[in-house]
Amino acid sequence: MVTQKTLSLPPFPRGFHLITDLIKANLDLPKTGVLHVFIQHTSAGLTINENADPTVREDLESSFNHIIREDEPFYQHTFEGSDDMPAHIKSSVVGSSLSIPITDGELNLGTWQGIYLCEFRNEGGSRNIVLTTMS
Repeated sequence: MVTQKTLSLPPFPRGFHLITDLIKANLDLPKTGVLHVFIQHTSAGLTINENADPTVREDLESSFNHIIREDEPFYQHTFEGSDDMPAHIKSSVVGSSLSIPITDGELNLGTWQGIYLCEFRNEGGSRNIVLTTMS
């Protein structure tokens, strides 16, 4: 059986944000299967990483900003602001979807794993994610 719904997330500030609980609150998970999570945006992404220490999220944000800088003179896509082209690059690096196994009616994430919304814009606004469960 396949079920699907679109979840509209509230606006988040730029950075890495745990959204595992938001996702779980909007799902009726089957006993076994797979959850596919897809973000419908090109300047934000999804990833799985540590869910315990918030400094991981801060370090990810700092590292991405160091590696992919704003206001590079070679950027041509600049009409939406200095954070726009870097957001597209970061989104391509991180990715737009995740697949997570479902076991015994729960997301089978590791002990320290959580699902992150990676917001790469200063004011990205609401983000839509498509949640598809397959059992």
